[in-house]
Amino acid sequence: MLESNFQIPGQTAFYKGKVRDVYTINDKLMVMAVSDRISAFDVVLPRPIPYKGQVLNQVAAIMLEATKDIVPNWVKAVPLPNVTIGLKCETFPVEMVVRGNLTGHAWRTYKSGKRELCGVTMPEGLKENDFFPSPIITPTTKAHEGHDEDISREEIIAQGLVSKEDYEKLEKYTLALFERGKEMAAERGLILVDTKYEFGKIGDTIYVIDEIHTPDSSRYFYAEGYEEKQKAGQAQKQLSKEFVREWLMENGFQGKDGQQVPEMTDEFINSVSERYIELFENITGQKFVKEDVSKADAEKKIVDTLQKL
Repeated sequence: MLESNFQIPGQTAFYKGKVRDVYTINDKLMVMAVSDRISAFDVVLPRPIPYKGQVLNQVAAIMLEATKDIVPNWVKAVPLPNVTIGLKCETFPVEMVVRGNLTGHAWRTYKSGKRELCGVTMPEGLKENDFFPSPIITPTTKAHEGHDEDISREEIIAQGLVSKEDYEKLEKYTLALFERGKEMAAERGLILVDTKYEFGKIGDTIYVIDEIHTPDSSRYFYAEGYEEKQKAGQAQKQLSKEFVREWLMENGFQGKDGQQVPEMTDEFINSVSERYIELFENITGQKFVKEDVSKADAEKKIVDTLQKL
């Protein structure tokens, strides 16, 4: 699915994100359709990835169910493989990025000679993909368009983006969710390297929203061979969409003005789809079943589910 284009009774708002189509129903519920669109460097790439939306939605549903004892989540029902219905929350304008290893953006910052990221000091003497002594939180502002921006805890509170009391709760929830995610990954022979969480609020209650521990929001390494690869200075085998970013960079694209997205061949598209399915099966321990649902059937299922909520 590239575009959902659903017609849902009671719709009061619609938001098209990079990957998700979000329908607000009676200002109380949200229908989130996860498309097969893929973004990198905050740019939506021109071709969809088959079954990616189903992978993301189903991984998120499993992970949210497995962490609801830590923090309430927004989910009310998952009527379709790529659709979730849940509570409409007032969202916090920051994303809580948590990192267990020196990888990706953190490594690029470190390699440039800087030792501070989002107000957090990174220790000397680390190699790419090494574990931090303890996980670090490196938040970003949540941009509706363009790039998310790094921001520190102190700046978030000083600018009034989040109250000190709420931010401390977000930090607590972030670290607890990450710890649970790491435990679940370890059971499957994986390392949860880094991830991001989004939170919202209804009244005084904070909810974790959107997706958690998916290949779009997270990075995983295979635990087997991790130590040997670190000692040999070799790249880690990973399950995430970082390989898409790396492919783009190798082909001269980093989302900068004037750069063209390289041609995405059928072979490349299929390989990305297979990687997403591989992650689903590895992280959940379940066999992935490809499901294709017509637009008419999807709309009926959504409407029927909404009537029961």
